[in-house]
Amino acid sequence: MPTRRLGIIMNGVTGRMGTNQHLVRSIVAIRQQGGVALANGDRVMPDPILVGRGADKVERLAKAYGIERWTTDLDTALHNRNDEVFFDAATTQARAGLLAQAIDAGKHVYCEKPVADTLHHALAVAKKAKAAGIKHGVVQDKLFLPGLLKLKMLRDSGFFGRILSVRGEFGYWVFEGDWQPAQRPSWNYKKAEGGGIILDMVCHWRYVMDNLFGAVKSVSCLGATHIPERWDEADRRYAADTDDACYATFQLEGGVICHINSSWCTRVRRDDLVTFHVDGTLGSAVAGLQSCRTQARVSTPRPVWNPDVKQSIDFFAGWQEVPDNVAYDNGFKAEWEMFIRHVCEDAPFKWTLFEGAKGVQLAELAMRSWKERRWIDVPPLEV
Repeated sequence: MPTRRLGIIMNGVTGRMGTNQHLVRSIVAIRQQGGVALANGDRVMPDPILVGRGADKVERLAKAYGIERWTTDLDTALHNRNDEVFFDAATTQARAGLLAQAIDAGKHVYCEKPVADTLHHALAVAKKAKAAGIKHGVVQDKLFLPGLLKLKMLRDSGFFGRILSVRGEFGYWVFEGDWQPAQRPSWNYKKAEGGGIILDMVCHWRYVMDNLFGAVKSVSCLGATHIPERWDEADRRYAADTDDACYATFQLEGGVICHINSSWCTRVRRDDLVTFHVDGTLGSAVAGLQSCRTQARVSTPRPVWNPDVKQSIDFFAGWQEVPDNVAYDNGFKAEWEMFIRHVCEDAPFKWTLFEGAKGVQLAELAMRSWKERRWIDVPPLEV
């Protein structure tokens, strides 16, 4: 079978997500499996060049994973005609400008989200990509998690009946950095550097809701800065001046009510770092990153309120695990393979920069709702 080379400029892969999910578990894993199979039987082998600001760091990363090419010169990389795709996982504030540069250089573009720090910038780069006629996409990784794929299967099978509501819980305690190192970078908590949990996570929840439960029609949001002071990577105290928690309610198409709490200031007592509890007329399900449990209408217990006696029902026991009847690949890798097929054989790929812009739109409307203390309708995007 013929094998085609696909040159990919990978910017921002020295960060946690860029290294772990996009380089190691996606591109390196694809190379190790012999590339991506196309419909005609050919294969595509990604040939990445790693781009970073620090020569020592990017060189070490390349050597660690057997990548031959690396550079600190993004401009030169963008003008190499032998590399067709530009990928960005660096800072949100710089993303739209970098994507625009890559589009001007004739590259197909794929990126992390948020695609930009404002809806204006997100739409501008999406329209630029459309006008240039290049392929473009945005990472929507949670759609490819085993737990959410099982939720989709339940929905498509009619298990829920009519979906009534969804309750999402995301987050964990991120250490302040004074006596234990923080698990997230300090820029996440600085407004001037594009931080804030609303911009970070509401972009995720938009594509989850739109694709699994119903198009988002309106939002009511309350944000908070619970921890106003943190310590950075150099052990320096700094003011955390942006939101580290978000409590949002969404009205979806079809009357579904969805409430999602997102917090970096909560201690976990649930099945996973993110869970979605879906209630329907015929059954309910609770999904995490990997697992999903269900309770059908016929298996629902009959609680009776009596605060004077100890609860006799074990509410955790009455749920059934959805089996792993199929093999689930890494979600980031699965979407990378879809985008590579989109570039190389024009296979369908719906998660474009316009879909990414919808996430930024909802984040902006959530912040506006918080500021104005009211419900905000979500208008259609002008694409």
